Amino acid sequence: MTSATALLDPACPKGLFDLGAIGAGLTFAESLGALAAALQGGGAGASAVVQAPPGTGKTTLVPPLLANIANNRRDGSGRRPRIVVTQPRRVAARAAARRLAALDGTRLGDRVGYTVRGERQTGPGTVIEFVTPGILLRRLLAEPGLEGTDAVILDEVHERGLETDLLLGMLTEVRQLRGDLTLVAMSATLDAPRFAALIGDAGIGETAAGNDDGVGPAPVIDCPSALFPLDVEWAPASVPRLDERGVARAFLDHVADAAAAGHAAALAGGRDIDALVFVPGAWEVSYVAARLRGRSRAEVLELHGQAGPAEQDRAVSGREPGGAARIIVSTALAESSLTVPGVRLVIDSGLSREPRRDAGRGMSGLVTVSCSRASAEQRAGRAARQGPGTVIRCYDQRAFGAAPAHQTPEIAAADLTGAALVLACWGAPGGRGLALPDAPPQAAMDEAVEVLRELGAIAPDGHATELGKLLARVPTDPRLARALLDGAATVGHRAAAEAVALVSGDQRAPGADLTRLVAALRTGRDPGSRRWAEDVRRMESIARQESSAVGPQQSSGLVPAGAVGAAEAIGFVVALAFPDRVARRVPGEGPAQYLLTSGTRAGLPAGSPLSGHEWLGVAEVSRAQGRDAAGTGAVIRSAAPLTADTAEAAARNLLSETLQARFSQGRVSARRERRLGAIVLSSTPVRPPVEEGRAAVARALASEGLVTIGWSTAADGLRRRLALLHRELGGPWPDVSEPALLARLDEWLAPELAALAGGASTGGIDLAAPLSRLLPWPEAARLGELVPESLTVPSGSRIRIDYPDAADTTGRPVVAVKLQECFGWAETPRLADGRVPVLFHLLSPARRPLAVTDDLASFWSGPYAQVRAEMRGRYPRHPWPEDPWTAPATARTKPRN
Repeated sequence: MTSATALLDPACPKGLFDLGAIGAGLTFAESLGALAAALQGGGAGASAVVQAPPGTGKTTLVPPLLANIANNRRDGSGRRPRIVVTQPRRVAARAAARRLAALDGTRLGDRVGYTVRGERQTGPGTVIEFVTPGILLRRLLAEPGLEGTDAVILDEVHERGLETDLLLGMLTEVRQLRGDLTLVAMSATLDAPRFAALIGDAGIGETAAGNDDGVGPAPVIDCPSALFPLDVEWAPASVPRLDERGVARAFLDHVADAAAAGHAAALAGGRDIDALVFVPGAWEVSYVAARLRGRSRAEVLELHGQAGPAEQDRAVSGREPGGAARIIVSTALAESSLTVPGVRLVIDSGLSREPRRDAGRGMSGLVTVSCSRASAEQRAGRAARQGPGTVIRCYDQRAFGAAPAHQTPEIAAADLTGAALVLACWGAPGGRGLALPDAPPQAAMDEAVEVLRELGAIAPDGHATELGKLLARVPTDPRLARALLDGAATVGHRAAAEAVALVSGDQRAPGADLTRLVAALRTGRDPGSRRWAEDVRRMESIARQESSAVGPQQSSGLVPAGAVGAAEAIGFVVALAFPDRVARRVPGEGPAQYLLTSGTRAGLPAGSPLSGHEWLGVAEVSRAQGRDAAGTGAVIRSAAPLTADTAEAAARNLLSETLQARFSQGRVSARRERRLGAIVLSSTPVRPPVEEGRAAVARALASEGLVTIGWSTAADGLRRRLALLHRELGGPWPDVSEPALLARLDEWLAPELAALAGGASTGGIDLAAPLSRLLPWPEAARLGELVPESLTVPSGSRIRIDYPDAADTTGRPVVAVKLQECFGWAETPRLADGRVPVLFHLLSPARRPLAVTDDLASFWSGPYAQVRAEMRGRYPRHPWPEDPWTAPATARTKPRN
């Protein structure tokens, strides 16, 4: 075996690449020997983690090193090795390939090439291929063994992209099948021990370096920082960074002003440098760039995902000899995977766009948040890769300290439908048994699996069906893939492909109007036209080849081919993909507020040309505040118009016709409703059938209780008396608590329920009679003896007994009577077979309580004297005898002389 040192020697006959020439001036060249030794010591199926700061040259040097190692192991077999390197973004993959080919002195596409969506520069002699993670995922599904690939390098793992996380788990399993596959994870800021354990040697091949039993973490290769001195300037704006519409325009003005002033000052000081401005999205890039063009003499370039490949490549390439100074305005695309030559000044807005999933509203999308501290350090490092630099942070140190330490892993926040399909095709439904950096959230995964079941993409056991495997081969979201194949039968292959390419792409629809965007793309003048046209051609080819494999089309039978007009074609395909997002304008709520079939309400952006349409097929809806949300808290980001017929056809699985009976204001009413999900299409009053009426009454009673019918005085009194008997004597006296009565409705209230279900009013129902049906016989004959309704007092009056509420577990029966009516009464009456003494409220002539007692004898012997002394002067016409024992009880006043 050739030594690690020999592999770095350009004269080594085993080496394909001259690492000395390629690595000249790159800091990571000093770490190549350690990496080569670790990989060679780990055997043919070695693994390693490379942790190196930005600008050290790891992306440039590690791939050719692995190519040389693989070439050495082939021992003259004749076939060239193949090294696959993932880059999280297309522009980064192209730039990395172009730079390595230039350093190697070969033409791009020969020994070094790249493959990204819609573009490929490789040949039969390609040794190192840069790809995006999505490209490698589809290759793995098509060829799980990756035969012919010697090594895979996963770059920028710290960004925690969903596809990269999946690749980590899947490639770890591939290494268990193929002991000769080398796997390297690279990052600028990485939790190295964690990832080293994840991809480490599991007894595959030879013993890992430093681990005699062949089982252990992968070796970690560090590299010293390549950054030059960096000055940090804080330039917070006097306005908030975010307002009700997103990023505040006043703040973007501040960012542009800070960039113009900072760059001008550097040029005036004799520093001929370029500047890099970070803002969160493509719209903000265009806004800041436009303002800079009016304030700076520098060439202003835009770098974002919607820009064309040529425009992107020009921004990341170095300045032409003698060219003017440049200001590149970029999204996070330039944060870590690219080195933009000449940049010594960075202006950072401190904002980024990250995926977020709103489970409550069933929405997923990008939201603007403060970037993590790790991202802020990455951005700042762009200025000090090639010399001393400066970063101007357009926010204060407090905001920096409050930012999260790291970016939220995409698997924890994004829609997981596509990931769930990949896992199902891989044979690890839901990620079970796969060594992922983080387990997917169970709720999000369950939701994704349910979507796939509805698409017919997975079987009951969670594994992919043949249709699911077909959908996984289409480079887009599974819902869009199914809509491509289904929609082609109605709108044609070309129109379906246009719609799917439109929604899959990076372009932002003006005013959320997809039809306006597609019109601009068709002209060829839009910056994204070329890439969109390529995507359309690819999608159309797939649709033509695979449509027959789907079986009966979802749209057939309802909408024949050609029945959907061109104006609704995009909306129809979008609705096929996302039937839960078909939306209808809410009457009386303004033209910009819509109700989605999912039940979510959302608004259109202010001034959207879609606001006049009643029906929309919505491709994207996300959380928002203020004017763009029309007061709903959600905003429609992209949509296309539909007619009522096409909306129903596309979302026909959500169509339902039900009879809705409800019990309110004492009577059952019913309406026959036709719905599309949460959207009511029609509602007609009808006579309620008995069963539906009975169910409506039952629902009302369950939610509101028997008060829905109402307790008369007689019914309430009987219930209170029965409740006391059940409390004191138990069975057979019935439990008349609310839960117990509701549980036995059929035993005591069946005739009345039938009457209500048939349309009777509660006004004609007295619950006293139904309640008496629960009386036990023959014990019921003693009801008046045990708990009489009234009590005869010594004056001869019959006084009503107030029994405690049925829910009161300690209350006593009360008799409120004038004191004079009880003279001479010594023994307190007791109820319920003598168990419960009556509590007397002895009243004044004005019927105010004078005493409360359940022991009359004690009252007459003691407290009465005090009461007499206080009351006889106030009520002289009433008897207040000195001896209450012998005085006649009376309800009358003293006779006049």
